Amino acid sequence: MKTLLVSVDFSDATRAVIATAVDLASSPGSRLIIHHALVPPMVTTEYGIGVEMLQENLALAEKTARQQLQHIEDELTARGLNVSNVLTHGAPAADIVNKAGKLHADAIVLGSHGHTAFYDLLIGSTTQSVIKHATCPIVIVPRTKHRSSEK
Repeated sequence: MKTLLVSVDFSDATRAVIATAVDLASSPGSRLIIHHALVPPMVTTEYGIGVEMLQENLALAEKTARQQLQHIEDELTARGLNVSNVLTHGAPAADIVNKAGKLHADAIVLGSHGHTAFYDLLIGSTTQSVIKHATCPIVIVPRTKHRSSEK
């Protein structure tokens, strides 16, 4: 594969998603684009949050996300991979599909959190939405369960 859009959310699943993408990018000339969609906070309180406080929180979230993306890029570049990163703002599913189209990605790699159907009904599923709207192949990395130390 040539260009892989690797969407991460910095959860426990991120390492597995990155590892899968690295395995898929084994051919010469492959390029990994590490992507994170920064979702603006939804304010649901009767008491207004000051605009300044909201802007500070958004700025901090963006700074942290950029640092995490850069860390992943640096780590993979040190291993000899062709990597870049991109941060978008908005709904993750739409951002993933749009970015993949603009980059002419050969595939999208993202994780599945394995939420319950009830959670997906209330909150929605980024993975399901990407599956419905993407125009390129999708690699879904399932949530891994931690094993207890069995002998």
